[in-house]
Amino acid sequence: MTPKVAHDYKAPSHMAGTGAAPAVVTPAALVGTWNNTDSATRDLVKIVIAAAGSGITVDAYGACSPSPCVWGAVPGFAYASNVSATPAEAFSAQYTFSFAKVIVVGHLNGKFLDVETFTVFTDGSGRSNLYTTDRMVK
Repeated sequence: MTPKVAHDYKAPSHMAGTGAAPAVVTPAALVGTWNNTDSATRDLVKIVIAAAGSGITVDAYGACSPSPCVWGAVPGFAYASNVSATPAEAFSAQYTFSFAKVIVVGHLNGKFLDVETFTVFTDGSGRSNLYTTDRMVK
């Protein structure tokens, strides 16, 4: 039997005194109003990402009729492509509704923002967990 090897991962707080300033992800590339490229979508029709202090807010809109459902603005996280990069490449946010919990993630893909949602229904309706993907453009 091969013994397990414990790896020592160091968080940035464990590297105090190295003289390196902490990298801050700048969300500029994500900030703005992103609209679904599919006008007939039954998923998200729009996402508005705004800078908020050192983070972002994500304001999502679902496909409802006659006008989009406002999911509301929630705090989100912006992510860079590596631990020392600063431009944002991706984001995540979480929504909690009375009937479901939804994780929204997205990443830049050229001029597009590719967005995925992961929904877990919590209302006892018997609906399957749901995954969707949408392409957005400014």
